Amino acid sequence: MTENSLAITKFSDLANPTRFLALANRLIPWMAGFTALCFIVGLYLSFTTEGDYQQGETVRIMYIHVPAAWLSMMGYTIMSLSAIGTLVWRHPLADVSAKAAAPLGAAFTLIALVTGSLWGKPMWGTWWVWDARLTSVFILFLMYLGLIALNRAMEDPSKAARLSAVLILVGFVNIPIIKFSVDWWNTLHQSASVLRLDGPAIDPEFLRPLLVMAIAFTMLFLTLHVMAIRNEIWRRRIAAQRRLAARLASREG
Repeated sequence: MTENSLAITKFSDLANPTRFLALANRLIPWMAGFTALCFIVGLYLSFTTEGDYQQGETVRIMYIHVPAAWLSMMGYTIMSLSAIGTLVWRHPLADVSAKAAAPLGAAFTLIALVTGSLWGKPMWGTWWVWDARLTSVFILFLMYLGLIALNRAMEDPSKAARLSAVLILVGFVNIPIIKFSVDWWNTLHQSASVLRLDGPAIDPEFLRPLLVMAIAFTMLFLTLHVMAIRNEIWRRRIAAQRRLAARLASREG
C-alpha cells in the first residue's frame, strides 16, 4: 500500500464517529494546553509593548480585533469546505463540522464587530460607518445567524444538512468581498497590513504580539470546534436512541 493510499485510508477512518471521538478525546487536552500557553505569552506581549504614537493605548484592541476578524472568515471557510464534503463526498461528519462551526464563527464575527466599533470611535470619530468592509462583515454575521436558525428549525438532519450546504456555498461569495473590499472600493477601513506580498507594514513591536494572539485565537477556535463536533455526535446518538425507543414503545403499545 502506497503512502498516498495510507493517508487516504487514515483520513477516511475519521468518517467513523467512534474513531473521531477517540481521537478528539486524545487531542483536546493537548490543544487546550497549547491554547492556554499561547494566550499567556500573547497577553504578556500585548500588555508589555508600548502604545502607538498616534493611537495610544487603543492600539491594543488590535490584538483581539484582527484575530477575531480573521477567524470570522476562517470559520465560514471551514463551513464551506464541510459543505463540499456534504454535497460531493457525503462525508458523515461534514455537516456536523459545518453545524459546529456556525456558532463559533458568529461569536468571532460579533467580537470583530464590537472591537472594531470600539477601535473606530477614537480613530474615525464614530462608532459605525456603512462602508464596504464593515457592511460585508455585518452581512456575514447575519448569514451565520440565519444558518444557525435553519439548523435548529428543521427536524430532519439530512435535509437540513443539504439545504445548509447549498446556502453556505452560495454565501461564500461574501468572503472575497470582505477580504478585498478595501482594495476594490474607497473605504475608511485600512488596507491589509500583515498579509502583503511585499511584507508586513506593521512595526515588529506590534507584529509579534499580534501573531502570537492570532495563533492563540486560532487554536481556541480549533479546540472549541473539535469539542463542538464531539458534542454534536453525542447529541445525535442520544436523539437516535430516543427515536428508536419511541418506535419500540409504539409497537409494544
